[in-house]
Amino acid sequence: MSRTPAPAPVEDVAAAGGVDNKVDSPLTHGLKQRHLSMIALGGVIGAGLFVGSGAGIAAAGPSIVVAYAISGLLVMLVMRMLGEMSAANPASGSFSVHAERAIGPWAGFTAGWAFWFLLCVAVGLEGIGAAKIMVGWFPDSPEWAWVALFMLVFCGTNLAAVKNFGEFEFWFAALKVGAITVFLAIGALAILGVLPGSDTPAPGAHNLTGVGGFLPNGSEGLIVGLLASVFAYGGLETVTIAAAESERPVEGVAKAVRTAMWRIAIFYIGSMAVIVTLVPWNDKAVVADGPYVATLNHLGIPAAGQIMNVVVLIALLSAMNANVYGASRMACSLVSRRQGPKALGAVFGGVPRVAVLVSSVFGFVCVLLSYWRPNDIFQWLLNMIGALILVVWIFIAVSQLLLRRRTEREAPERLVVKMWFYPVLTWVALAGMAAVFVLMAREEETRLQLYWSGGLTLFLAVVGFILQTVRTPMAEPGAVAVAAAPDAGPVADAKPAAGEKPDAEPAGDDGAAKDA
Repeated sequence: MSRTPAPAPVEDVAAAGGVDNKVDSPLTHGLKQRHLSMIALGGVIGAGLFVGSGAGIAAAGPSIVVAYAISGLLVMLVMRMLGEMSAANPASGSFSVHAERAIGPWAGFTAGWAFWFLLCVAVGLEGIGAAKIMVGWFPDSPEWAWVALFMLVFCGTNLAAVKNFGEFEFWFAALKVGAITVFLAIGALAILGVLPGSDTPAPGAHNLTGVGGFLPNGSEGLIVGLLASVFAYGGLETVTIAAAESERPVEGVAKAVRTAMWRIAIFYIGSMAVIVTLVPWNDKAVVADGPYVATLNHLGIPAAGQIMNVVVLIALLSAMNANVYGASRMACSLVSRRQGPKALGAVFGGVPRVAVLVSSVFGFVCVLLSYWRPNDIFQWLLNMIGALILVVWIFIAVSQLLLRRRTEREAPERLVVKMWFYPVLTWVALAGMAAVFVLMAREEETRLQLYWSGGLTLFLAVVGFILQTVRTPMAEPGAVAVAAAPDAGPVADAKPAAGEKPDAEPAGDDGAAKDA
């Protein structure tokens, strides 16, 4: 199969600057700019930040701030690279489409299905976490019933229309941003010793240097904290998937990527700095209750635990909603490129409803496995997704390294967002990812995850390569297989952009998308 040219097909060109602002796809453009902006803003605030950061603090101590700063820098570089490619060629398959066009169909297959698997398992994990909070409030209720309820709600939301997903995420993100902003404001006042109604004196630097020092567990503790922080940033990629269904995808992606730096700095690094300044890093409550609850309790904030439980619940539900959406769009995009069962890519009313159903069901199966086989099959699934986000990031970096030069040569006007100091920082990011893999191999707790994730990646790569060698040339990324709704006629195949020719003839009337 031949690689596809750098510029993706588009429906029209925006009036200003000749920048393409539509994606050639039967998926609707139902997301408004306010939706995309808030999805980007809220996407950096996940349950991993509110809960999972406690283990990192317990391992690294105050140096967790350095760990989050290092991993945050890596994520900024990845988002910049992804933003460059997504602004130049918006597609609902995002990095999977970019990997296919840069490296080959096998790479798009591997990156796309690895990410789909990661999101589906994550949906199950988030459902379990949200259900545990609900059971804490309603002790006599069964946990599985809450998971089933959440699954039904978000499956229904994503089945209806993309604007429903956008509205849910808009308000979820607004609540998360509001909560973290209030927390940072309270923390700043407490550090200065001017928090109204609190008798807690200003801590100074005591908790930063006086409880075993800034590196209480040495470099090993910092490494554990670094690994924990890297995986807390997962979820940022969803905004580039959602951008393909927005009114102005190019502008939306560009804005989201350009503001990523201050969002990461404030929400992640700022939060960690506030927590370790106010609370001793070795306080057992940091892990048992979560670092945010421990901080608010330390300051004597009334009902801190329940307040943060509400925030964590919102973060978990937001992640479930976003992951069902992201998994369904990735599956639909893969099918449009003949890299999955064609029935999975059927689009009804502008929504890939079959992909939404299958992704939701797979997530619910993961929940059932957590009850039936928690010590083997479910743990096996968890280990398999442990390092997949790093695999995706590597595909992003390699794709950007290859596509940047091609785009500069063929369509330089599409480079609305540019990677800083290309190609130097791209190579720096790749070196950083390689270093994280080495650190995972050194740590006993993460070594098994690395092996299982590597095994899944290798399996997908082999399958993708076999498909690449036995199939006819792929359809152009960006087109999507369509099943007409009962009250609508079939959607016309996408036509080539001016001056372009199809890479291959249509492969018969088999429901797959034709070349754009």
